[in-house]
Amino acid sequence: MARPGHNAADKNPVRPRLAALIPAYQAASTIQRVVQDASQQVEFVLVVDDGSTDDTAARARTGGAEVVRHTVNAGKGAALVTGMARLQSLGFTHALTMDADGQHLGTEIPKLAAAVRTDPDALIIGARTIGDQSVASVNLLGNRVANRAVRAATGITLDDTQSGFRVYPIAATLSLPRRGTRFEYETGVLVRAARAGIAIRSVPVDVYYPPVAERRTHYRKVLDTLRVIREMLPLLARR
Repeated sequence: MARPGHNAADKNPVRPRLAALIPAYQAASTIQRVVQDASQQVEFVLVVDDGSTDDTAARARTGGAEVVRHTVNAGKGAALVTGMARLQSLGFTHALTMDADGQHLGTEIPKLAAAVRTDPDALIIGARTIGDQSVASVNLLGNRVANRAVRAATGITLDDTQSGFRVYPIAATLSLPRRGTRFEYETGVLVRAARAGIAIRSVPVDVYYPPVAERRTHYRKVLDTLRVIREMLPLLARR
């Protein structure tokens, strides 16, 4: 059987076709710049507006993106799945996902794109290099806990399982079982991908963290952490 991303007839690798996918919710203040930065690195940018009530969709279009809208907020995982299905219908093979808040830098996209060209079958994670930027201690703790849970479920050590700066091989990812529709999707998909034989690679990337007082996040520390735990427990039990 041919590996995904390869042509069985001539045994030459099919050139990956990469597009940016940005799930966005209430991101009017940042989305246009994020789209413009991504557009300098990839041929196509898709924004999935996940039920925003502000000008997220209009500003994304102004920046040059195609926009798909959820009429109500369905969650980041649901937005990623919607976006990947749309990109697949347009002939793209890989979705490079970025957050809408400006944390992920367009100038770092070539690092992930290079990793895809080297291994088009892999799921690539942009492992965030924090440097001397300040990060809330609860976020660092949550990332460490998630890293250990993924390692326990898969036997694979990953540096940054909570990074949303990734490249998904679309066909292989959409074929995986899925349960969570919010932030927990990004953790669960790593376990399911690993168990399906999809290689997972980490690439160090620089990111931007604004001062703590200026940061906005839609991650609800208690509720969304409980969702991650609920997503992981059956996966750990079925190891």
